[in-house]
This record gives sequence, C-alpha cells and structure tokens, in this order.
Amino acid sequence: MGTNRDKMTNGEPYLSMDSELEEDRQRAQRAMVRYNALEPGDYGGMHAILKDFVAEIGENTVLLPRLQIEYSYNTRIGANSFMNYDGIILDCGPVTIGDNVMMGPRVQLLTALHPIEDHDARIEGWETTAPIVIGDKVWFGGGVIVCPGVTIGNNTVVGAGSVVTRDLPDHVLAVGNPARVVRKI
Repeated sequence: MGTNRDKMTNGEPYLSMDSELEEDRQRAQRAMVRYNALEPGDYGGMHAILKDFVAEIGENTVLLPRLQIEYSYNTRIGANSFMNYDGIILDCGPVTIGDNVMMGPRVQLLTALHPIEDHDARIEGWETTAPIVIGDKVWFGGGVIVCPGVTIGNNTVVGAGSVVTRDLPDHVLAVGNPARVVRKI
C-alpha cells in the first residue's frame, strides 16, 4: 500500500491532509521562510538552502525570492537555471527542470490533480499527481502556468501569461491559454 507520501510521489490517489504530509509541508514552509528572509544578493546562502532542501540543484542556479516550494523532495533543478520573483513549485508530484532554463516572474509549476467528477472525494481531500518535466534551454515569460503531467521539450519558449496544459515539443514557440505552438524556432 505505501504511505500517503509514497502514493503522492507515485501519482496514486492519496489523502492530502495526512499528518505526515502536513509535517512535510510545514518543514518546507519553514525552509522557505528562511530562504525568503535572506539578504538581497545572497546567492550563496540561497544555493546552500536549496542544496539541503530540494532533491537536486545544479551549480549556478538562482531562484529569486519570494519563492514557494510545497515539499522539496520531489524537485530537481539543473545547472545555470534561473527563476525570477514569486515562483511557485507545487511538487507533490515530481518536478524536473533542466539546465539553462530561464523563468520569468510569477511562474507556477503545478503537479496536483483533484477529482473532477467525484465531489465527495474532492471534499475528503483525495488527490493524485502528475509529473512536470522541463527540458534544457527552455524560456518561460512571466506568469506562465505549467499544469500537471506536462513535458516541455528542449529549447522551447513559452510566452508570458500562457497556460501549458499539454506537452510541447523541442524547438517551438508556444503562447496562449491553452498554450499552442505558433512556430518552430
């Protein structure tokens, strides 16, 4: 069966208000409070907190405050990547960010899925997750939202304010809500 944490990470139905998961969220919130309280420009301090916090963080990666990461142990970020102010990573499911990824302000990476048809299950707190995978050399404009289960190919650009609901291939420009490929790059 596994714990709710195991079920959550594996994309199986789980109860989100489980006491173990609540402890995990509070631990992550405390780490984010420390992170967001660092002096501006303390990139060494930021990297040190992330190195002890997320599952993997590459060298020369900077995530500017105010940053919110829900759990941390499901987040992997490559080298030389950048997230501008007010980023949100809801990593109940795995989030993998490649190398040399650039993200504008207020980007949201969301892996949680809630029951649509069964309102009783939704009210009881049942959820599932689907992973997000972002390739290398990707660029997100400000306010991009990436939905659960999406894979974004290498060297793809997503325009500001777009909502990515489906996979995007390598080397494309995508914009809109929902994001649609407008051309190859």
